Amino acid sequence: MSGAARVMWDNAVTGYNFGAHHPMDPVRLDLTMRLVRAFGLDRRAEVVAAHAAGLSTLGLVHRADYLDAVRKVSADPALADGSYGLGTEDDPAFAGMHEVSALIAGQSLGAAEAIWRGEALHAVNFAGGLHHAKPGSAAGFCIYNDAALAIARLLELGAERVAYVDIDVHHGDGVEAAFWDDPRVLTISLHEHPRVLFPGTGWPEETGGANAEGRAVNVALPPGTTDGGWLRALHAVVPQLLEAFRPTVLVTQHGADTHLEDPLAHLAVTVDAQRAAAIALHEWAHAYAGGRWLALGGGGYAIVDVVPRTWTHLVAIAAGAPIAPETELPEQWRQAVYAATRQEAPRRMTDGREPSWRDWDATGYDPADALDQSVLAARRAVFPAHGLLP
Repeated sequence: MSGAARVMWDNAVTGYNFGAHHPMDPVRLDLTMRLVRAFGLDRRAEVVAAHAAGLSTLGLVHRADYLDAVRKVSADPALADGSYGLGTEDDPAFAGMHEVSALIAGQSLGAAEAIWRGEALHAVNFAGGLHHAKPGSAAGFCIYNDAALAIARLLELGAERVAYVDIDVHHGDGVEAAFWDDPRVLTISLHEHPRVLFPGTGWPEETGGANAEGRAVNVALPPGTTDGGWLRALHAVVPQLLEAFRPTVLVTQHGADTHLEDPLAHLAVTVDAQRAAAIALHEWAHAYAGGRWLALGGGGYAIVDVVPRTWTHLVAIAAGAPIAPETELPEQWRQAVYAATRQEAPRRMTDGREPSWRDWDATGYDPADALDQSVLAARRAVFPAHGLLP
């Protein structure tokens, strides 16, 4: 295995554009790649563009009738009527929808294949992480589920076990559904409580199908969770399960919408905690998956202040060149941000926090704490299936 890191990028992924005023503004992808290059990370990791996923490959997860529907409205968006989740407020149809969605999926598939072949140890597709798409419908700004497709491809290639950790603020429902009854896949999702946030799923009692009990893990966090609680939950659930499951490959989704400035959710996490989570997941990939790590983007709608910094930190960590939080942002990049958005860019790679958390094993469970109640509910639901004490 080469040990090299890859960043999957094709400028055409910015064509994933639901139109003006939609939260999923593709400028967030462009600004992230500009920042990656501004820090010289394109010299520390190989930047590669993969081909778009073909219909047979998309069929690893998605139904043929759904693929036909996407292609139909992609050719003529006026035909979208809400069927298959296409033409809705969340997922408006646009010309070329199929082509660019297949291209984004192709980047995640190409990353998975490179890791499996030993051409890269780590790979990042921050345009991916479109985790809500179902086998037969679009949902939550997601047309094709590149995360599920990458996992399905790894299994097809011979991976014995794949672990998926989703730290987006929204439940990773589409990936969980795709592998609900497959014991070869462990899905772990930390998200804001389904009682208050889309998609309304991801309760701790959702633990997998009859053939895969304990393979679906859901940590439903209370609104307002801050850095310390979020990282406490991550460390209280994920490494224990990864150690027990011993995945062949670790796939992670890094939605940046947990941030306190994100307009679509209610957690209060900083860029500094998001960076700390990426560092931890990188370490766990080495500890439990032989270093094989595929990292994806996801949600994130504070498109200037948060998304580019969070995902540039992710790329830097994968490339073995982590950026110190206090590092100033290049002035050239800040000028490009203003030119593209007429917004002032942040000045440093930090929100000025030094996140810390209380270790679960050292401090134990506080029954009066809502965060601890959420963590314990998840541990009780799945830990015994893995031979672990809750």
